[in-house]
Amino acid sequence: MSPEKPIPQHAIALADELRVALHHVFRRIRQESDNDPSGLTLQQKMLLSTISLHPGIGVAELARMEKLRGPTMSGHIKALEALDLVRRDAPDPEDRRRSGLLLTKHGTTVLEDIRTRRRDWLARKLAQLPPEGAAALRNALVYLNEIGE
Repeated sequence: MSPEKPIPQHAIALADELRVALHHVFRRIRQESDNDPSGLTLQQKMLLSTISLHPGIGVAELARMEKLRGPTMSGHIKALEALDLVRRDAPDPEDRRRSGLLLTKHGTTVLEDIRTRRRDWLARKLAQLPPEGAAALRNALVYLNEIGE
């Protein structure tokens, strides 16, 4: 196994600048959905999003994925069920103790509203950029997606 090459100073500086910029953008996007009428916590919004991306996920698997204890996750799920945002699917035929989690119609609507608010805030900000700024961001997306993979 060959040793890792040292990281060039210009890459470290760019990483620092990008991390700070992304942090500010993500914080502003989250703040925008804080104004939504759902009254959900950031944790509840994140759980709705994760369940929507992994329909049928079990509570234990969701807890592992979100790095929460099982009882803590159970409490979150009960709260989401009480708000009619999440429901349990029919029990797994191979393990009757396990039932997957699904968004309800209301949960899907609430999540779509949150996502729309966030997207629209970002779109308004992007629309204010000069054409060359928008083009630069569009070009940067290729590389940002490459980094994220």
